[in-house]
Order: sequence, then C-alpha cells, then structure tokens
Amino acid sequence: MEQEVRVEDDEGAPAGPVEGATATGVAMREPSWRPSPKARVLWAVSAALMWLPLVVAQVVWVLVAPVGAGWHIAAAAATVVLGGLHVAVVPVWRYRVHRWEMDETAVYTRSGWWTQEHRIAPISRIQTVDTERGPLDRWLDLTTVTVTTASAAGAVEIVGLDSRVADETVARLTALAALSETDAT
Repeated sequence: MEQEVRVEDDEGAPAGPVEGATATGVAMREPSWRPSPKARVLWAVSAALMWLPLVVAQVVWVLVAPVGAGWHIAAAAATVVLGGLHVAVVPVWRYRVHRWEMDETAVYTRSGWWTQEHRIAPISRIQTVDTERGPLDRWLDLTTVTVTTASAAGAVEIVGLDSRVADETVARLTALAALSETDAT
C-alpha cells in the first residue's frame, strides 16, 4: 500500500523526509485518535448511495427490455456482489486507516483507503478552522473539521467526528492559533 507523507516548513516548502523534528519543531508521528464509530455508518450509506443509480438503471432496463433475462441476472448479480463488497469493506477499512490528533504544535491526520496520506498542519500556519455537516452527517450527529493553512497542498480535513468533539476541537484549535506568535500568511 502506498503512503504519501507531506511535512512542510514555516514557508510551506516540503521539509523532506523526517526522523525527528521539522523546521517548525513538529515531529512526524502516527496520529492516534479515531473518527467516531458512527463514521462507519456514514461511509456505508454513502457507498450504498453511489450504487443506487446503477440499481435504478437496471430496474429501468428490466422494465423497458424484459427480454434477455440472462443479461439482467448477470448484471444484477455483479451489482449485488460489487456493491455489497464496497458497502461492507470500504467503511471498515477507512475506519481502520483514518486517524487524527492535535497538540499545542500541530494537527496530525492520516487518511485514505487505497493510497494513504499523512498530513501535519502546524498551529502557527492555521488560517481558518471550519466545520461542515451534510444531511447524512446531521442524521448521525457527525461533523467534518477543515483546517486551512498557508499550504499549497490544501486544507487538512478531519472527517467523521462526533459534533461535540468537533466543536471542542474547533474551539481548541482557534484558541491555540490565536496564541501563536507568528503570522499564518
């Protein structure tokens, strides 16, 4: 499995492979906190919704062209097998891989399920901290926290947090960023 690691210095430039601390004093490490267990349900429902158009198309196909039952059965079987695997495996795998953590110096994330990405966002580089809750998130009381930095690599996302944990995380990150003596631009 491929793993991509991005560590940046205060100027947003790659700091290179790191054994200890980077130029910002932030050390690469594995984050230890998991998303909410309810994130597995979110990912399973999202995966099932991806397969819904194909199921609808197959139902329409059966209604419009009822001849050729062999093709209908083969297509339905393939959809059930592939869709079932996607709905059953992806949420479990993502839950095993996704991690996050924060301390007084940085936010650490690991995400992905095929290609894994490790990201560190130094607190001194934080520009904004946002939350996002779609309809499924609201149903499950989950929130995604997005930490935007002055990095060309883009924002760091912490997905699948309980809303209470997300609110506490946003408050803590905002307070830590306000205490930072450097400008995050």
